[in-house]
Amino acid sequence: MKKSLVVFVGLLLCAMAFTACNGSNTYAKELEAEKKLIKDFIKRQNINIIDTLPDGAWGEKDFLEIDDNLYLHISQLGDTASDPVKYRDEINLRYRKYTLNAYADTTSYWTPNDAPFPVEFQYGVSNSSVCTAWNLAIGYMKYTGSEATVIVPSKLGEDQLTVTPYGYDLKLQIRTNQ
Repeated sequence: MKKSLVVFVGLLLCAMAFTACNGSNTYAKELEAEKKLIKDFIKRQNINIIDTLPDGAWGEKDFLEIDDNLYLHISQLGDTASDPVKYRDEINLRYRKYTLNAYADTTSYWTPNDAPFPVEFQYGVSNSSVCTAWNLAIGYMKYTGSEATVIVPSKLGEDQLTVTPYGYDLKLQIRTNQ
């Protein structure tokens, strides 16, 4: 009787442990949920995914996929008469960051009232405070005064500790490195 009770309790514990493991989120499941959230955001916002870079003005809802689940829309071309951004140019970047769920949380560094100083970094130089997606987007934005919206998956974002995609509105200023 005692032996069968021990076996029963052991099997019960194993079943509970197996059920708990199956119920937890794995990294792969979190990545799938992230992809779904990005697709849902694109659908909710009526975004049109394009596969070629427009010459001149972009359609209001046109976004170019520039990397796996990284989308870009340029709303202001900036000063196209100036030199385009070059490697190691000093960048001043203002941004708004928001979650992609239906009730977005927003962080803003858009105006001096939000944050006295913009984010500063060198274009193309690896830096822990700058997400990979910003450098990729700036390569397309190219000019001072350019503004863009970017949909960023976690692997290219600034917080790679969580699987959370973000949207960013970016405003670019270039200080040419002579």
